[in-house]
Amino acid sequence: MEILIGKIITRYIPSLLLINKKILGIFRVHAIHIRCHFLSVRPATPLPCRGTGQTGTGRKQFFIALQAGKSYTPPVQTSPFPLAFMPSISFLNHLGALLTLWLLLCCGAPAAENGRILMVTEATFPPYEFRDGNAILGIDPEIMREVARRTGRELVIEDMSFDSVITAVVSGKADVAASGITVTPERRRKVDFSIPYVEAAQVIIVPKGSPIRKREDIRGKRIGVQHGATGDIYVTRNIQQPERFPNGALAVAAVAAGKVDAAVIDQDPATMYVAGNDRLAILPEPLTSESYAIAVRKGDTALLQDINGTIAALKASGKLEEIRNAYAAIQVKSAAGPEQHASGGGWLENTWLDLKESFYVNFMQEGRWKYLTNGFLVTVEVSFFSVLLGILVGFVVAVIRATHDKTGNLRFLNALCKLYLTVIRGTPVVVQLLMIYFVIFGSVDVSKVLVAVVAFGFNSGAYVAEIIRGGIMSIDKGQFEAGRSLGLGYAQTMIYIILPQAFKNVLPSLGNEFIVLLKETSVSGYIALQDLTKGGDIIRSQTYTAFMPLTAVALIYLSVVMLFSWMLGKLERKLKNNE
Repeated sequence: MEILIGKIITRYIPSLLLINKKILGIFRVHAIHIRCHFLSVRPATPLPCRGTGQTGTGRKQFFIALQAGKSYTPPVQTSPFPLAFMPSISFLNHLGALLTLWLLLCCGAPAAENGRILMVTEATFPPYEFRDGNAILGIDPEIMREVARRTGRELVIEDMSFDSVITAVVSGKADVAASGITVTPERRRKVDFSIPYVEAAQVIIVPKGSPIRKREDIRGKRIGVQHGATGDIYVTRNIQQPERFPNGALAVAAVAAGKVDAAVIDQDPATMYVAGNDRLAILPEPLTSESYAIAVRKGDTALLQDINGTIAALKASGKLEEIRNAYAAIQVKSAAGPEQHASGGGWLENTWLDLKESFYVNFMQEGRWKYLTNGFLVTVEVSFFSVLLGILVGFVVAVIRATHDKTGNLRFLNALCKLYLTVIRGTPVVVQLLMIYFVIFGSVDVSKVLVAVVAFGFNSGAYVAEIIRGGIMSIDKGQFEAGRSLGLGYAQTMIYIILPQAFKNVLPSLGNEFIVLLKETSVSGYIALQDLTKGGDIIRSQTYTAFMPLTAVALIYLSVVMLFSWMLGKLERKLKNNE
């Protein structure tokens, strides 16, 4: 289904662009007509002013009639488009252009057709995949680099949540998934697997001195697992319901913090995690054994044969074992247990030294602070353009709904707007984000920033629409009557009298919506977009501590919100002084 939708979008995009161009042309024609008729722009044939022998248009007719002591009735709208559309004509034109741009950017071919292999993984699983600065290294990337070298293609690696890597391959967002994936019957129904390249085991990590001595002892205890991993499946089916964490590093950190009694993860990563924390140990008896393989989209037999041939050649030459031993020898330094300082210092001095050491490991060592700065820029970019799109969509929907509430017109458009509001406000934003990325743009090569802007923008637009509509409906009816008595049409009354007052009334609510939107972007990591929160998660996966990265992320969000609140307060005071 996902691939079919993507093919439809790609195949019929020229027709969509042509239709959009024609629609915009129609709107422009009627926009000119309405402006000429109601904004005192002289048309080709002047309209007669009732009760006078004069000719003129708009306000000019009104003043001529006033000087002559005659009554004046505004001309009746003759355009086939309702007057309610007038204040949003230019917005509709810009919205159509924006949607056209999005469609152009979204059009593309799957990764493999562009001379590259797109691999998805979760880079928190050493030694199979982990981050070294901005690069993703490990056993799996090394195997795929060899495949790309042998086939003459470029390898592109994207970091995303483990429970989304198989979905990315199935939907066509990626060519292969290589993340220490265990072959299971359920996964075989969705994707094809290469020949196994590693025989591994699930082991149990416990705190040193724990009463858990063998695998039978974990029954009835608090067990932490990585969500969607083999350990999660095995524990759920054979022992009990575990406590699920986004990645193995967080499950191990929970054991070290005493939040769970044991963690079940893969043997090689477990060895590296425990090597960096002298408070943890691995039980000698494994829980279960398994085989790792690379997942490929069903039907992509050419790529599958290339991967199988590369793995077989690496095994025969002994290079695969060399790769595994080389990465297994890498020791990941853990910040969960900071270095012991010389005794004799006071509590305050030791605490300061611990914080200083933790700060260095989390931010300065290996330049990890760049994860936060780069993620912050992505968060600002997504939030800014999402706000613009949300205001644009919200304004159009609000005008349509307010016009229907006051005049009873635009019934069909009002029904569509109500359906849009119901769906958007009734479903979580993370579900909307995943639907847009994996379903709507399932088999199309599209920028993840664009996907995030579309998802968050249309989500915000539903709430902005009701905020603006509430502001319009809060204006006293006498304001409309005053505008109409001055000879202003419905559109002019909305633009010059109602909307400025409504904007000032809803400004605090719009500011609050931006703050909410800024924080909602923290779920962008679900589609492998490295925003501010994802940057903090990467640091946690490397240092196995939560306090410093989470505190830094929280302080950055808080600083941005405080700055925006201060700017919003200044704008409100300025508007109040201009009353």
